[in-house]
Amino acid sequence: MGLKLNKWKIEDYLRTEEDIAEYWAACLIEGGDDPAFLTKALGEIARTRGMSQLARDTGISREGLYKALSGEGNPEFATVLKVINALGLKLRAS
Repeated sequence: MGLKLNKWKIEDYLRTEEDIAEYWAACLIEGGDDPAFLTKALGEIARTRGMSQLARDTGISREGLYKALSGEGNPEFATVLKVINALGLKLRAS
């Protein structure tokens, strides 16, 4: 009998606002200056919250958000800030 594995999805673990905040804080530390890492993390958080609502909140199409937050896109900083604000997240300096 073979071992059955389920695909790991971050969305299964981001259940509360506290989970999301802790994940974002960890991504800011881990991602450092890697914009692809950070935008992909935002995309994972956005999918957890609902991309349609985020599209309405930011004024950016769902397709545009998926592309920008894929980790392979190259979104403008203004787009990233709109997403961060719409998700209720913060960028912190130290």
